Amino acid sequence: MTSVTLRPNESQEQLFKRFKKKVMRSGLLSQLRNKRWFVSKSEVRRIEKKKAIRRINKRKRRDSED
Repeated sequence: MTSVTLRPNESQEQLFKRFKKKVMRSGLLSQLRNKRWFVSKSEVRRIEKKKAIRRINKRKRRDSED
């Protein structure tokens, strides 16, 4: 569980920003989104393969521009 403590002379807004940043870095929200619906292993592999292909194509485009 993610928690933050109020520092001396820290506003509620700063505290909330630190909390949001900590939650984002922990990856908790992305895990919750992924577990919202059941996805079979073959579907996960297919999605990961698509992501990898997009990443590779993006790198190729970026390298060709330079």
